[in-house]
Amino acid sequence: MVNPYESVDTNKRKSLLVVFIFSLFVFGAVYFITQAAAVIQGYEVGGLGYFGLALIISGISSFGGYYFSDKIILGISGARPANKKADFLFYTVAENLSIASGIPMPTLYVIDDTAPNAFATGRDVKHAAIAATRGLLDKLDRTELEGVIAHEMSHIKNYDMLLMSVVSVMVGTVALMADFLLRTRLGRSSDNDDNKLGAVFLVLGIIFAILSPFVAQLIQLAISRRREFLADAGSALLTRQPQGLISALKKISADHEPLEVANKATAHLYIANPFKDKANGSVGWFAGLFLTHPPIADRLAALNKML
Repeated sequence: MVNPYESVDTNKRKSLLVVFIFSLFVFGAVYFITQAAAVIQGYEVGGLGYFGLALIISGISSFGGYYFSDKIILGISGARPANKKADFLFYTVAENLSIASGIPMPTLYVIDDTAPNAFATGRDVKHAAIAATRGLLDKLDRTELEGVIAHEMSHIKNYDMLLMSVVSVMVGTVALMADFLLRTRLGRSSDNDDNKLGAVFLVLGIIFAILSPFVAQLIQLAISRRREFLADAGSALLTRQPQGLISALKKISADHEPLEVANKATAHLYIANPFKDKANGSVGWFAGLFLTHPPIADRLAALNKML
C-alpha cells in the first residue's frame, strides 16, 4: 500500500523536475534561435536583441493567458453556470470538498453533453471554476462524483491551470521563434560572416529551430500527464477513499461517447481524454509520449496501490 501523502510528494518532485528541465530547454532554445537570427541578419551576437523581444512577447502572452484563459475556455466549451437547485448534488459535493481542502468554493458550470467528463480552470484559487458535463452528473453516484471533483480541486490547489497556461505560452514562443528563424532572409554583410562564434550560433540555432517545437510539445505533454497523476493522488488524499475516483475513472473510460465541445486546445484540461481514443489501456512507451493524459490503466494501478 502506498501512503497518499507519499504519492503526492513523489508526484510533486517529479513534476518540478520536468518543469525545471522544460524551462531550461525553452530558455536555451529561444536564446540560440534568436542569436542565429541575429547572425543571419548581420547583427552582433551575444546581446539581448531578438531574445529580449521574445521574452517580452512571452511575458505579454502569459499575462493575457493568466487573466482571460478561464473565460475563453468556458466559452468555447459551451459551459453555463450551474443551478444550485437543479444541480444540488454537484453543489453540495463541491462545498464539502472546498471546506476540506481549505480553498474557496469554485464557481460551478455545467456542459450540456451526455459524455461524462469534467475540468477545472481559473488563474488562482480565488478565481477558479469547475465544469462538469451533464453526463458526468447523471451517471456517477455521490462517492464517484466526490472523487472527480476532488481531482479537480487538487488541480486548483496545485495551480495546475496557471502552470499549463504558462507552459503553453512557452511552447508557442519556441514555435514562433523557430518559424521566424527559418523564414529569415540573409541580411547585410558584417564581420559575423567570418566569426566562428557566429557560425556556432547559426548551426545551433537552426538545429533548435527544427527540433525544439517538437521536443517542447513532448515535454508539455509529459507535464500534463504528471499533473494528472498528482491530481489523482490529491483526490485520494482529500476524500480518504481512492475507490471513489477508481470507480469514476472506470465508468468514464467505459463510456465511448466523445465529448463534442472538446478540441485539441482544451483536451488536456479534462479529467480523461475527451476524444475517447486508444489511451484507455496501457500503451507502448513511444505512443505514450504523445498522450495528453496517462492511460487509464496506469492511473487505476497507481490509485489501487493506495487502497
